[in-house]
Amino acid sequence: MRLVEALISALMVAGLYATMSYGLALIYGVRKVINIANAGTMTLGAFVTLLIWQATGLDPLLCVFIVGPLFFFVGALIEVFLVRRVAAQAPIISLLLLFGVLLVIQAATSLVFGGDVRSVRPAYIESVVKLGDITLAYNRLAVFFSGLVILVGLELFLRNTFLGRAIRALAQDVEACQLAGIDTKRVSMIAFGIGTALSGAAGCLLTLVFAFDPTNPFGVLQLKSFTIIVLGGLESVVGVAFASFVLALAENVTVTLWKAQLENLVSFVLLVVVLVVMPGGLAALLRRRGVA
Repeated sequence: MRLVEALISALMVAGLYATMSYGLALIYGVRKVINIANAGTMTLGAFVTLLIWQATGLDPLLCVFIVGPLFFFVGALIEVFLVRRVAAQAPIISLLLLFGVLLVIQAATSLVFGGDVRSVRPAYIESVVKLGDITLAYNRLAVFFSGLVILVGLELFLRNTFLGRAIRALAQDVEACQLAGIDTKRVSMIAFGIGTALSGAAGCLLTLVFAFDPTNPFGVLQLKSFTIIVLGGLESVVGVAFASFVLALAENVTVTLWKAQLENLVSFVLLVVVLVVMPGGLAALLRRRGVA
């Protein structure tokens, strides 16, 4: 029964992990930059959600429809005025640039909101759902299903729309896209905007599970996102979902059978092992074996 509970808990946590990693994977796929500012935009999304909730009482699940579009424009502006200007430089330049953006966001939110720990607590925050002898938190179920909806919507967009196919093509070969007449600058801007919108939406949903403050912008979760996109193959949205479940399962089984203190250790050991053994992630491993 303990292992069954660990499996179900892993599934719930996987929805949370995947939600916060989709944007990171999408931006890397198109721009080939690690968006260090992802944790900052998640935190900013959480604070915007807090403001909306305090002003209107709107449920964080519905705040996603406000935060997402708003952060699309934030991401588009970051791409046009910052990332694009250093696109021709060494990768370390864009990495440091986005780290600087993270620090600016952290300092600005600290200045506006102070250093207190905040939380969003809708009426159902302590509600549970019982499945036989297994008890599930309603808020984690809500985040899981939200992550599932985002995954399906994003995958349908990338596969069934012209813009989505252009984003996938740009992730594979920039020169071929230019020869085909695709406006690569416009597509890059939109992809970065979508990635940032997903990050802001993730911050919105994370308010249902975690307290937050400007000085600790979901830092550990950011590192787990890096583990997930490396494990999933860096550019694959479906790979992110599968890698999220693998990581969550490893953590939950470890916590169930051994000690809770080992949870974060499992994540970072897994990151090191994947980088050494299969740097292309699970997707590359499956391709080598002829499965994908």
